[in-house]
Amino acid sequence: MKRCCIIYNEPREGALADELDVLDQVAYIEKHLKELGIVVYRKGITTRFMEEIETLAGEKSDFVYNLVESINNKGELSYFIPALLNLYSIPYSGNPLEAIFITSSKTLAGKAMRNAGIRNPGSYSPSQSNLLTAGQKYIVKPIWEDGSLGITGDSVFECKSGFEEKLKGLDDSHWFIEDFIDGREFNISVLSGKNGPEVLPPAEIVFVNYDENKPRIVDFKAKWEMDSFEYINTVREFPGNSLNKKLEKNLKDSVLACWHLFGLKGYARVDVRTDSNDNVYVLEVNANPCISPDSGFVAATKEAGYPFIDVIQRIINDLNK
Repeated sequence: MKRCCIIYNEPREGALADELDVLDQVAYIEKHLKELGIVVYRKGITTRFMEEIETLAGEKSDFVYNLVESINNKGELSYFIPALLNLYSIPYSGNPLEAIFITSSKTLAGKAMRNAGIRNPGSYSPSQSNLLTAGQKYIVKPIWEDGSLGITGDSVFECKSGFEEKLKGLDDSHWFIEDFIDGREFNISVLSGKNGPEVLPPAEIVFVNYDENKPRIVDFKAKWEMDSFEYINTVREFPGNSLNKKLEKNLKDSVLACWHLFGLKGYARVDVRTDSNDNVYVLEVNANPCISPDSGFVAATKEAGYPFIDVIQRIINDLNK
């Protein structure tokens, strides 16, 4: 009988919903691994991750299910975990070290995509604000964080007199400015299979009751604050056959190009926006996407008609070894 350790980022004391969500993921994965007849135990990962992974290596589990999204709520440290798993030759689920490292940095991933011919919004460091074009819209984002951490309705701004106030105190190591693509937004999940990656049904993020002055973005409130206007009025829909064929093809081609460019494995989610000509701009590649019961990835597997136990089997069939 196989034995698996689920590792995850241990939430800090007083953690908010975005950090606590990993516990829902652990419980969901644990349930389905047990249904596959696998013996499962858990290990929370903290700032003592080097010692914790060394201890894990001595426990001789058959593989690890990696749910570590951050260390001490810092996304830029997450790649240390697959690096250590590699060091100790521990098989693990999800994406490999190289993919986690490159995609964790939105600016590094963006540069790689643009070099490969994959559309990605133009980006600038805060110290390059003199390169912005008057009258155009931009959005300020954290380089390393996921889950809309650090993004608010005020993150979108127009380049006009006084815009520099938006950038005060933002350093080039942790923040960047991105061209704002004012169009439709889609999340597209991908699942590995014996015949290669499968693009699951695209989900569109629909912004209901947003007036023309309110940016249509998935900010922190829209993602995590259940009583907020943003959360209530930001809705995931699966347009299915109502998507025009050109857009459907462009979405699929862009997602598969990202999968192959970054050497993705197991599963991933790609977030994009489109312009009025159905051109697809990849915003980010989530190489370790949320996989809780209410997540976009799980919703896409349901839309595709897959029992989640089959999804888990496909993920662990594509381990990093």
